[in-house]
Amino acid sequence: MLDNLYNTDILKLSANLKNERLDNPDCFARKVSKLCGSWLEIDLKVDDRRVKSIALRVQACALGQSSAAILYKNIINAEFKEVIAARNSLVLMLNGSDACFPPRFSELELLRGVSEYPARHASTLLAFNAAVEALKNTNLE
Repeated sequence: MLDNLYNTDILKLSANLKNERLDNPDCFARKVSKLCGSWLEIDLKVDDRRVKSIALRVQACALGQSSAAILYKNIINAEFKEVIAARNSLVLMLNGSDACFPPRFSELELLRGVSEYPARHASTLLAFNAAVEALKNTNLE
């Protein structure tokens, strides 16, 4: 059953992250999973309600890293509403409901198996929860 959770695609995604920072980000957020201790920090530069630059620092399991990698690969030029919709759809999917991801974030479907492991939901949501919080900190959401 764990093969469904930690499949090759998820492991490849988790291997491609690097920790970095942006100089003078427009917004920042830090999220911590109380259950497992995973954490993620995000820096964003934004312009005209779109994300222009991202930097992440991540200490999380393969699932948290995979979700962060999907965010990282697809967030540039995303409108705020797309990021929020992706996070909301991810929450729905993890809770076993139907989810419709914005096209740029459709790769989140790879994480569907996580829905069967509630203890992994918080780390899987770290990146998207942090992105939404950071965007709200711009007062433009």
